[in-house]
Amino acid sequence: MAKGSRPSPATLTATLSLAIAAISTAAVLVRLSDAPALVLAFYRLAIASVLLAPVALLREGSRDALASLERGELVRLAGVGLVLALHFWSWFESLEHTTVAASVVLVTLHPVFVGLASDRLYGEGLGRLGWIGVVVALVGGIVITGADARLGLGNAFGDLLALIGAAAAAAYFLAGRGYRQDLPLLAYVVPVYAASAVGLAGASLAAGHAFTGYAVDEWVIFLALAIVPMILGHTLLNYALAYVSAPVVATTVLGEPIGSSLLAWLVLAEVPPWGTALGALVVLAGIGLVVVDEERGQA
Repeated sequence: MAKGSRPSPATLTATLSLAIAAISTAAVLVRLSDAPALVLAFYRLAIASVLLAPVALLREGSRDALASLERGELVRLAGVGLVLALHFWSWFESLEHTTVAASVVLVTLHPVFVGLASDRLYGEGLGRLGWIGVVVALVGGIVITGADARLGLGNAFGDLLALIGAAAAAAYFLAGRGYRQDLPLLAYVVPVYAASAVGLAGASLAAGHAFTGYAVDEWVIFLALAIVPMILGHTLLNYALAYVSAPVVATTVLGEPIGSSLLAWLVLAEVPPWGTALGALVVLAGIGLVVVDEERGQA
């Protein structure tokens, strides 16, 4: 069985709140590192896989589910992992070319993409208010891109990478919504995280990046990325996907731009341009409309 009885609303709220607090640390951790984006992403997924795999094998339900997976199912889970790898690479790389605020807000457009696809896949569609929210959010993304373009082409390139990360994240959450109806949490995330790590390892080798020779503080960042935003953040979001629709889970990341930008201000002294701040507000307002539309649909 993939899931037990539905947790209480308070438990789900606490779970999602902790997940958002955890993933909000990722952007600043990436900016503090001098390692290549692909190496950062690889160690984030590889360490998380190594830490979670023994736990999955010790839990009877997860162990039995892993043992019963057929080759085709493993291939599909590996595909989800490669999509996750694309998400992390494009987002991490975007942080090298644009501000934390712009990158995080654009990558969190993925609830919009989830809303576009979830109706066909799971019957979790958007109403009129939701579609208005989609348009508003996309306008906000254009405002952010335009503001960054005035700062140089490098920032516009970073914004594009963040949008690619958003599309990949949407596919990842949509896949998770389906698989978490049948698979226990660890039986799902361990193969996905491991496949993602393998894909990122191959990409890192192709790019000529080294896996060793990093300073101690870099290894601390690798470990922190695996434990905080990955195991606490993404794994808790995947836990919630068994009980909450994909659009709702996806929209919980609306708290990430706020947390990440506050941390960037405190740790990096990075104040975003006014255009980025304005665009962020528009994006948040648009995705907020999607949330309200979802709540009306549930009523």
